[in-house]
Parts: sequence; structure tokens; C-alpha cells
Amino acid sequence: MAKIDLSKVLNKDQRKSIMDALLTPFSWGYGAGVWMRNTAFNMGVLPQEEFDVPVVSVGNITVGGTGKTPHVEYIIEALYRRYHVAVLSRGYKRKTKGFILASNTMTPRDIGDEPYQIYRKYGGLITLAVCENRRKGIRELLRIDPDINLILLDDGFQHRYVKPQVNIVLVDYNRLPYEDHLMPLGTLREPSERLLRCDIVVVTKCPTDLTAMDIRMLKKNLDLFPSQQLFFSNIRYADPVPVFPVQSPQLTSLQWLRDDDAVLCLTGIATPKPLVRYMRQFSTRIKVMHFDDHHFFTRRDFSDIFKVYKSMEGKRKFIITTEKDAVRIMNNPYYPPTKRNCIYYIPMRVGFLEMEGANFVESLVKKIEGVE
Repeated sequence: MAKIDLSKVLNKDQRKSIMDALLTPFSWGYGAGVWMRNTAFNMGVLPQEEFDVPVVSVGNITVGGTGKTPHVEYIIEALYRRYHVAVLSRGYKRKTKGFILASNTMTPRDIGDEPYQIYRKYGGLITLAVCENRRKGIRELLRIDPDINLILLDDGFQHRYVKPQVNIVLVDYNRLPYEDHLMPLGTLREPSERLLRCDIVVVTKCPTDLTAMDIRMLKKNLDLFPSQQLFFSNIRYADPVPVFPVQSPQLTSLQWLRDDDAVLCLTGIATPKPLVRYMRQFSTRIKVMHFDDHHFFTRRDFSDIFKVYKSMEGKRKFIITTEKDAVRIMNNPYYPPTKRNCIYYIPMRVGFLEMEGANFVESLVKKIEGVE
């Protein structure tokens, strides 16, 4: 019997309707599990632990791509002069287990790519550790360094065994929770009404031309309590930086790309579209190779990457990647040494939009110090 290719028989909307119907029961089952777990915490069946040191959780309710790492970096830069800051992360996709205190000898395989990126920038200013058990991790941090007086808990919104003093939740402007569904039908890790459990909501990746009408609609649809605060941030890209140190970089600004230059955009992050969209402002001769989030590149990956790179036509050729990918690539033994001069990363920062006179850092400090 001949097989039927549904992609040729059904249009895109019909295929989506079928997939939605198939995934909906699994989404309901997932939601039931989340509800039971949260109910157990709310009733005290599962214990929560508070600490004498203020804990600020930075998390989300969707799967990846909301910008946690650059927001954690923003908070570090704003507060490290005022507090002795420690950062605790799970260390997603690291090859180690248990509590590990970051040091200069670590690699992304030891502590994870995002903690490594943070430590590489702020290692002399903060204490950073990774641990799957956040309660154990906080206790160990305070034992090692009793002077710590502020802990940033990376991706801690679902980790309810620790009760933070301040809960910050990030939501992506392009994937707003009230327009989404629970996994696997959508990308929500928790129902959108769980936002009512946090202290601060930050809508990330906002367009720079966000209007007052847009803000009113967002506030109406998010429907937060009056006691909760809402802020808006966006992505701000910086000039390209060589992944490997070179004496005379060929590319110090994307504005210097010429019509006959070819660019390979290489990413292993959850949402590469914003970076690709940004780069297309400067060059139309861009090829994109995308891998899974937190991907550790193999020898074969680099073989495939440089086949594509070799096939590109251009007077000059560059590979441009993200900062998170760069920390994995610079520590990767399979990257060809002869190609170190062609690869760059684009640093990504966040900036908060000035809305209604509210200041994110001032509001956060007041909540940390218990004056608001």
C-alpha cells in the first residue's frame, strides 16, 4: 500500500489543526501534573525554605529564549557595588554533578555555558556556583563565603523548594503567555495565571517603537495585581568581537560589511531569529546554520560547518555567532586552529525602556531591602 504524504494533501492550517488535536491531551496531562505539584507546595506538603540572605529569582514560564542570562548580567552590573553578589545556577547541560564553585580553571562542560559566560565577565566581582539542589547550593555558598548578602537564583521560578524574597519573571514579547499553551502544545512550562505569583514581570525583546497603546494592551492582557510591577526591555547588540584573540581583526563593525562579503550565521540558542534579523540589516549574503540550544559542537559539526563556509562566495568570508555559542567554541578542541581569524560573536545586552517614570533597579533594590 502506497504511503500518503500528508504535507502534499493538507495545507499548513490543516496540518496544524491535526497536530493541535493530537497534542492537546498531552498538554492537559502536563497541566494536571503542574497543578498537583504547585498545590503540594501551596499546602505545605512539599517544603519551601527561606534564607536570612535575600534571594532574587530570575526565571520564566516558557521554554527558553526569554533572555535570562543578559538580564542576570544587567542585575549584576547594577548591584555588585552595593552588595556582595552570588549567582547560583543549575548549570544546564554541564557534564558534572553536584555543587561546583566556579573558578578560572573551569570550562562550559564543568559549569554550563551560561554560568561560564557570566563568570568569564564578572568572576572577579561575584561568587558563582552551580548545583541541581538549590537549597544545598545556597547553604554551601553561604558556608564558603559568609559575606554574601545577595543571591541571584538563575531560572528559579519553577524551583519552589527555595522561597525567594523577590521573584522576577521574564516573558518574551513575541511569545506572550496569554497567547500560548502548555507544553507540548505550546511553550508554557506553567499556566499563564502563575504570573500572579511573582513580584516583577519583565516583557523582554520589545520593539524600540513600543507605543503607549501597546503598553496599555499588554497590561490589560497580563492582568497583574496592583502590587506587581511591570517593566519592558529590549535587545541591544554591540559590535562584533573575535572569538579567538587576533592582532588585527578584519571586522570591528557590521556596518563595515561590503556587498561582496559573505557571512555564515552560526547559532546554538533557543531563538536565533532576532540575531539573524539584526544581521540582515547589514548584509543580504547571509547563510544560517542552527543547532539545538546549548549544543556542544562535535568534530563532525565543524566539518559540516566549514563545508558550508567553503561553499560560500565572497571576497571576504566571516562566521558570526552568539556570545553563548562563543564560550563553547573557544573551549572546543575540535575547532580548526587555521580558522580562528574568521569567527566573531555579537555581544547582546538588554536595556529597559523608560515607561511612566519607573526604574527597574530602584524598584528591585526597594524589594530586596523590604521597603516596598
